[in-house]
Amino acid sequence: MKSSVRKWLEESIEKVLKHIGIEKGQKVLDFGCGHGNYTIPVARLVGEQALVYALDEDKATLDQLMSKVKSIGLKNITRLDPLDKTRIGLDNESVDVVLLYDVLHYYYFPKENDRRQLLREVYRVLKPNGLLSFYPTHLEPHMEPKLADVRKEIEESYFHEEDEYIGMTMFHDDNVEKGTVINFRKVNAIIE
Repeated sequence: MKSSVRKWLEESIEKVLKHIGIEKGQKVLDFGCGHGNYTIPVARLVGEQALVYALDEDKATLDQLMSKVKSIGLKNITRLDPLDKTRIGLDNESVDVVLLYDVLHYYYFPKENDRRQLLREVYRVLKPNGLLSFYPTHLEPHMEPKLADVRKEIEESYFHEEDEYIGMTMFHDDNVEKGTVINFRKVNAIIE
């Protein structure tokens, strides 16, 4: 019998990613990629001529992911070690999509200023009209920051909310549950 995670990865992930807005040929940054739960399926979806950047602050986890990537023969995933907690080592306007899944919350970014700095970096690396796909976790009403606060921070960072996907999503490595992914588009504006 298949685990719920394996079944979801084999039967549903491609539909979920397409619904979210991932398309063939895109360059995607998976910020905080962890073990690659989304990195690998995104790489398969965007195709061999496209590119997925896998970024995580945990070097051992990135080592494991890149070993797995090599063993399954994917050649369109590039490891990206962070410059620091909020700086991304990519050129301006170089990616179509940034995934912030289970990242933008109090555990990794407890200070509002750090979250806003990260959002400025995401804005910088996204192409005009680029997609920021945000999977909020650990943002319950009794915790700081709250989802409404983070949504406001994203919108104040020159993104506008486009749509939501509500359905089965992967949460950490061994759990599939109903969740909400919120998509934002980059608004072309001048950031100081």
